[in-house]
Amino acid sequence: MDEQEAVAAFVAEHDLESDPAYRILDLAAEVGEIAADVTKSTEWGDDPEALDVTEDELGDALFSLLAVANALDVDAGAALDDALEKYRRRIRETGTASSAEK
Repeated sequence: MDEQEAVAAFVAEHDLESDPAYRILDLAAEVGEIAADVTKSTEWGDDPEALDVTEDELGDALFSLLAVANALDVDAGAALDDALEKYRRRIRETGTASSAEK
C-alpha cells in the first residue's frame, strides 16, 4: 500500500518512531477527535443531517492507523483485503456484514 509506505517514510524522515502501544493510543485520540466533531456538529445526535467531519481529522486518523500498522509490522493492504473477504463471506453466509449474532 503506497499510503503505508509514505507514512513509514515520513515517520523515519522526522524521527517519529514509537512503540506500538503509543501508536494505538494516538489512534484512539484521533478517532476521538472525529467523534467529538460528530457530537458537536450533530448536537449530540439530535441533528444527524448537520454531520460535519473534516477531511483533516480523517487524514490524521488514517495517518495514525497506518503508523500503527507499521509499528506492528502489518501490511495494511493485506489486512484490508482480509477484512473485505471476511465481510463478503459474512454477507454470503448470513446476509449481513455484521458479526453480531441475531
